[in-house]
Amino acid sequence: MISARFLPFLAGTLLATTAPALAHTTAATIATPALAAKPAGIQRIDPTFWWVGMKNPKLQLLVHGPGIANSTATLKAYEGVTLDGVQKLESPNYLLLNLTISPAAKPGKLQLEFKGDKKTTYSYELRQRTTPGDKQKVQGLTQQDFIYFLMPDRFSNGDPKNDYIKGMRAPQVARDSMYSRHGGDLKGIENHFDYLKSLGATAIWLTPVVENDMPKASYHGYALTDYYNTDRRYGTLEEYKQFVDRAHQNGLKVVHDVVLNHMGSKNYLFLDQPAKDWFNQWPSFTRSNYNSSALNDPYGSDLDRRLYNKGWFDTTMPDVNQSNPLVATYLIQNFLWWVEYTGLDAYRIDTYPYSDPKFLMQWGQALNEEFPNLFKFGEAWVGSTAQQAFFARNIFQPVDGFKSNLESVFDFQSQGAIHDALRGDQPNMNRLYEALQGDWMYEDATRNVTFLDNHDMSRFYSVIGEDFAKYKLGVAWLLTTRGIPQLYYGTEVLMKNFSNPDGKVREDFPGGFAGDKQNYFTAAGRTGQAGEAFTYLSTLANYRKTHPVVATGKLMQFIPQDGVYTYFRYNDQGQAVMVMLNGNKEEKTVDGARFAERTSGFSSGTEVATGATLSDLKTFKIPGRTAWVVELKK
Repeated sequence: MISARFLPFLAGTLLATTAPALAHTTAATIATPALAAKPAGIQRIDPTFWWVGMKNPKLQLLVHGPGIANSTATLKAYEGVTLDGVQKLESPNYLLLNLTISPAAKPGKLQLEFKGDKKTTYSYELRQRTTPGDKQKVQGLTQQDFIYFLMPDRFSNGDPKNDYIKGMRAPQVARDSMYSRHGGDLKGIENHFDYLKSLGATAIWLTPVVENDMPKASYHGYALTDYYNTDRRYGTLEEYKQFVDRAHQNGLKVVHDVVLNHMGSKNYLFLDQPAKDWFNQWPSFTRSNYNSSALNDPYGSDLDRRLYNKGWFDTTMPDVNQSNPLVATYLIQNFLWWVEYTGLDAYRIDTYPYSDPKFLMQWGQALNEEFPNLFKFGEAWVGSTAQQAFFARNIFQPVDGFKSNLESVFDFQSQGAIHDALRGDQPNMNRLYEALQGDWMYEDATRNVTFLDNHDMSRFYSVIGEDFAKYKLGVAWLLTTRGIPQLYYGTEVLMKNFSNPDGKVREDFPGGFAGDKQNYFTAAGRTGQAGEAFTYLSTLANYRKTHPVVATGKLMQFIPQDGVYTYFRYNDQGQAVMVMLNGNKEEKTVDGARFAERTSGFSSGTEVATGATLSDLKTFKIPGRTAWVVELKK
């Protein structure tokens, strides 16, 4: 998501180009007036189609068309399907149809009739489910996975034919502009599946592929304008389904990025609002306070809680009112729809804490019941381990009725720790130790997603002063600590830059576009330290892939001493890997007797990246700014 840190810059840009008076208007003037109230056919029905055999037999259809509320809706007899009720909304351009689809229902076409001044018939499709029993679909994520995170628009252009889509608000490709489209697409990613596999990745996380038909900065995808369509500049809906299938065939899982809290202001649901209470309305534009502490502060105010959950994330991102049960059902059905249609493996939830807490529990429960293998991890960019754990499954008592059912969160605490440990001349390895010490608060901290950087922050290589030795320390930590590691595209080839403005950390991957002078997708193109970085990272990632003890083994850490942090991954089968990180410039001598409870029974070790043998486990002389990943031998 766009970091709150850069909202003043970005809001000024967007405000000037798309909504010049929005910050000073009233809620009543934000909404576009409803269309003429005369029956003129159905423009769309959401969900666009559904399936028989879903565990929840209830289906809510949102019908949109000019003056449709003046019609009487009926369902032609269809075995196993009943129309339970029709509900009008504030706008005359919407109707809600509530259906029950019993287990006896078969795939086919429902005939819906709408009678007003004239009769309109709509054929609504019920499909056969494909996910149950298919082992290649909805596989979830585990500690053994390694997530590669990329922005489709900035990774690779595989199909120039979709660079220009007539009728879209920002149709042109302009690679010299950081906030324009650059032309990357699904086909470009697919063309480099082999690259991802050689790196050791097992899963791909793409920034949102849903339609973002906004006039400015639409490349990032977080201001969606159609819940039920892909952005055609990446590929069609069917091509995305094929993309997921082909990724699975290549042994790569797919993480689908979703936004629950808000949408883009050009979404048809905002341009023609079903009702005012579908959005969190304020007398004038009101931004979130961006402080999740208000949610569980025992001394907190209702005002601060409302500002956090119901304030808008940005001027062009209307805040959705998830406390409205009709809105909640609309959203839940949409995220069930994407899983069933594509067979994706995991959801990454943008700005997770900003959503209504009760809705989050309802949303998570519905997904868990329908797709028990689906993995869900949320962005909870908060200031402490306790606050981070609050948004994952944890040991806490419910707070105001909220008890998170989310399997995993991004581990911003350990991410901050690795930056603190390696930034500057004086190592602070204690931060890495302390970041894990609070894991007792989670139901299972090993499900947390660890990372070095992402699209909302300065790139890791720049943060550590472009120091290659420190880079290897960070990579070794990422691929051996507990959790599910995530790598931001380009980190493997030392892409750099600070995030002011954020477009600097969202640059094109070299070699992904026609005319690129460098091609880092090939070994020949990765010259110098870029090649060394790729080799080092891929060596450790592939070792992790073939040696489960590193990914799924127990972890024991020792309090850092003299700038050296040591921990072990081990299992009950007698396998053990020692990780020693020396953050000092100079060599350090480490007394191995401290680690006897983990090294007992082992006589030597092999350093994974170099192949060097450590024949003495009693005393270690580790060079300055060095990471050792040592497979212990008996």
